[in-house]
Amino acid sequence: MARRALKLVSLAAASSGFYLYSSKYLDPNDFGAVRVGRAIVTTAVITYDYLTSLRSVPYGSQEYAYLKSQVHLRSAERLRDLCCANRGTFIKVGQHLGALDYLLPEEYTRTLKVLHSQAPQSSMQEIEQVIREDLGKEVGDIAALTAKALLRMTATRGTKPHHPRVKSKPEQILLLTVKQIFPDFEFMWLVDEAKKNLPLELDFLNEGRNAEKVAHMLKDFDFLKVPRIYWELSTRRVLLMEFVEGGQVNDRAYMERNSIDVNEISRNLGKMYSEMIFVNGFVHCDPHPGNVLVRKCPATGKAHIILLDHGLYQVLTEKFRLDYCRLWQSLIKADMKRVQKYSRRLGAGDLYPLFACMLTARSWDSVNRGIDRSPVTANEDVEIRTNAAAYLPQINQLLNNVPRQMLLLLKTNDLLRGIESALHTRASASSFFNMSRCCIRAVSTYQRSKSHSLYRTAKISLLEALSLWQINLYELFLRLKGSRLGNWVIAFLSRMHHSPY
Repeated sequence: MARRALKLVSLAAASSGFYLYSSKYLDPNDFGAVRVGRAIVTTAVITYDYLTSLRSVPYGSQEYAYLKSQVHLRSAERLRDLCCANRGTFIKVGQHLGALDYLLPEEYTRTLKVLHSQAPQSSMQEIEQVIREDLGKEVGDIAALTAKALLRMTATRGTKPHHPRVKSKPEQILLLTVKQIFPDFEFMWLVDEAKKNLPLELDFLNEGRNAEKVAHMLKDFDFLKVPRIYWELSTRRVLLMEFVEGGQVNDRAYMERNSIDVNEISRNLGKMYSEMIFVNGFVHCDPHPGNVLVRKCPATGKAHIILLDHGLYQVLTEKFRLDYCRLWQSLIKADMKRVQKYSRRLGAGDLYPLFACMLTARSWDSVNRGIDRSPVTANEDVEIRTNAAAYLPQINQLLNNVPRQMLLLLKTNDLLRGIESALHTRASASSFFNMSRCCIRAVSTYQRSKSHSLYRTAKISLLEALSLWQINLYELFLRLKGSRLGNWVIAFLSRMHHSPY
């Protein structure tokens, strides 16, 4: 009798388990053990691959370099697959790793960058369930909405509910996996940052508020398009936005096909981010190509930048923002004493040369000469990547010492730099002009707010106007110098100078 009862209980349990597994109520990823198991298996496979593939090959030989690159690639693909399978914070940590060009081998960053624009998406069934639960409607019942708006939501908004049983332990294993491959890797702050930011990114009402705030903040930029939010059909788990089409911002071929000026896009992107960082201190910190689109407006023919995914913003404190402004002013002027001063104030300590190189993605020699004096060369890029591998412990120390606000700015800088590299507009003089203008405006606004004298206020405003005028004049000079008219004028003046009369 007892044996029969046990069989019935077992059959009922198995049937219930099968029903729950096959239904919408349970996902294997809800269980930390499943995610931890995947991470442990991936770590073991990657470690075994490195140990066996490189064991019998002479270190430093061409064959060793080739095999190491192949192992890097296989391991990066395994990490990418792990992130896609476990989702959640794994995706966020993987996205951070993909932006660490100055730390990890190219095989890793190139492979993990896929997570920026091709992360796993929720199924239509999952999205319909969330809409039903939060709005009390079926997708087909929302007659007031256009089909395109709905498709945009289902394609891009992550509407799968956040699983409360997902803990942080598996994400730590992902970082331990990377540490196993690169022993000097100590960036558990990646997990801390991802854990801190993920609840904000999963709150779509917060994302909608951020979108409206940045749209108002940058309303004077007619090239910027932020999709409208439909508040009456949005909740913490559902965000319905206006549908806006465009090509990814790093797709140079798309821009050429649509007669969009690549240099104008790069210049406007830099202008937009300089305004966010230096003037407003409210920064969209996820500008990967999947979140920044471009299009040619059918009505006006002007090129638009479309900014998506407003879940992750960094709010800068006034002290940090002003120190950061003054540091960039010093870098642009190649004023090494002030570079050292403001780098130390931002937590870099004696590692300020390394900090300056990480911020600018330039060699120390280029920083000393002036980062606006010469473009980045292929040799300099190789030098930076080689030095990054050699200075990994110092980079780790630096990133643990700087304010947490700096971490997302570094990630943002890297993503923007990647876009510039794809468009072949990196280190253009115009980006430094825009940064200089914003820094001057930000510092002058702060000084005026602290001034109690009309004379002092007028003096600050006059110096601000003169500084901005100097930048405008120098920019005009460089444009003329690069134009046919400018070359003709220079040649004419040169002949006049050498004339015997």
